[in-house]
Amino acid sequence: MPDNAPTTAATAPRATWLQTLRVYLEPASLRMLTLGFAAGLPLLLVLGTLSFRLREAGIDRGTIGYLSWVGLAYGFKWAWAPLVDRLPLPLLTRWLGRRRGWLLLSQAAIVAGLVGMALADPRQALGPIVWCALVVAFGSATQDIALDAFRIESADTGRQAALAAAYQTGYRLAMIWAGAGVLWIAARAEATPALGAATYQNGAWQAAYLVMAASMAVGIVTVLFSREPRPVALPPAKDAAEWLSGAVVEPFADFLRRYGWHAALILALIAVYRISDVVMGIMANPFYVDMGFTKDEVAAVTKVYGVIMTLVGAFVGGVLSMRLGVMRILMLGALLSCGTNLLFAWLAGHGHDVTALIAVVSADNLAGGIASAAFIAYLSSLTNVSYSATQYALFSSMMLLLPKFIAGFSGDYVNTFGYAQFFVSTALLGLPVLLLVALAARVQAPPPTTGASDGR
Repeated sequence: MPDNAPTTAATAPRATWLQTLRVYLEPASLRMLTLGFAAGLPLLLVLGTLSFRLREAGIDRGTIGYLSWVGLAYGFKWAWAPLVDRLPLPLLTRWLGRRRGWLLLSQAAIVAGLVGMALADPRQALGPIVWCALVVAFGSATQDIALDAFRIESADTGRQAALAAAYQTGYRLAMIWAGAGVLWIAARAEATPALGAATYQNGAWQAAYLVMAASMAVGIVTVLFSREPRPVALPPAKDAAEWLSGAVVEPFADFLRRYGWHAALILALIAVYRISDVVMGIMANPFYVDMGFTKDEVAAVTKVYGVIMTLVGAFVGGVLSMRLGVMRILMLGALLSCGTNLLFAWLAGHGHDVTALIAVVSADNLAGGIASAAFIAYLSSLTNVSYSATQYALFSSMMLLLPKFIAGFSGDYVNTFGYAQFFVSTALLGLPVLLLVALAARVQAPPPTTGASDGR
């Protein structure tokens, strides 16, 4: 086509299915696969896997519960996202660029924290392992901020769903490795215990956590051999006050300025879109136990069938979002999330049946993968590339605050009304989401801007 006849959305030929699928083999998608692995690796190592290790070491459950607050770093990452978005790092920014510099720094912090957790012995003192876990959590949250900006700036809006799907695939693979893999390594690193000896062997956990630290090389190598996205020009600040205004205030003001009163609708949708899944998920494991499923059954079903179906769902969600539009798949994901919660209500009355568990967990994870791929693409479309790290960190933190708060009451609800009614109630929680998606679909996305410092 001649240069003087640009292709518009109305005249552009529609891509074939094969062309749509090929996006997953593009370098940007493959980079997001390995970087997604680096992002997913630390999460369980400071939460689920760590709680297993501490309990085996004889740490009481109350203490383990309080230590789960380490994970709050992920919920408040928006607080330091403006620094990651705008602050250059000495040497690293000049060498690698703004996004890759922050990625490498955060990955180095994760490796250092994991090595510290490996060398610490919780039976002797909890302090060292807690401080190292905090380093891993803050390093991981910082990596998430920089990685979200890197992803958003690496491709146009039409490819964001595919990048999100590739990211989720790597993320889920890492969670298998950091969940089932670390337990497998620790079990095989154990020496044969003497009769009557404690089952906890710190040397075995030391080996497992050192392997996890070494596994971060996947992300580090990817950062070193990737290209920095085209940098967004940032106007120089005259003083510290102007810099703070541009880095902290302006990202939030920009969003409100671009969307006006529609910003309230969009933020409401972000705050509740995953509410059905998050609230239900808190009681999933207690439900499995109370239904008589063994640890082996639950591990096999959730780590094999569940993860596979999540990956399939992420892939399907990415492809359908590119073919049919993000908002249509956002609505589909919300519907499926409500429906699969009703399957758990059916399972509560069906009883102990591994085949039924496989079917329900598979359907739930397929729905979650589809919804997540579309939701990540939607959040990405809302950001201004001038403030991509800060705005995306705000959105991704917001989506968990209300659901996590409500989920805190889920145990009392089950005690009062039982599992079946609880799962039905979580499905009903998703009904307002359908209305919000329908309303948000009518909001016209404003043209991208370069921020307030563009000469206004």
